[in-house]
Amino acid sequence: MSNIPADLKYIDTHQWVRVEADGTATVGITDFAQDQLGDVVFIEVPEVGATVNGGEEAGVAESVKSASDVFSPVTGEVLEVNEKLEDEPEIVNDDPYGEGWMFKVKLADKGELDGLMDPDAYAEHVASEG
Repeated sequence: MSNIPADLKYIDTHQWVRVEADGTATVGITDFAQDQLGDVVFIEVPEVGATVNGGEEAGVAESVKSASDVFSPVTGEVLEVNEKLEDEPEIVNDDPYGEGWMFKVKLADKGELDGLMDPDAYAEHVASEG
């Protein structure tokens, strides 16, 4: 079973979001997603200042096996991107919920979080795909 932290919300395309103490939202791909991708060799993230929309493409993760779109779970303005991923995309494989985060967003609507999967629902979703 994939690692599914209890403090995150998830979407069915295997991205997670964590709301930080300051109200910003950190986004990344799940352990299941990085495992399915294999060795990640390139990450494309949105530009700082760009607006991302919940459920829409916000970047790309490429591995030696394939490329996958990265979707934003939430809508908002990109405040920060993980610049370490430019030189070390493999961080996503090693620590998808920590150092492998992709971008941070100023939430447009906190209510949007209510429509996302909790860890139990996401675990069921992963089980249905496996």
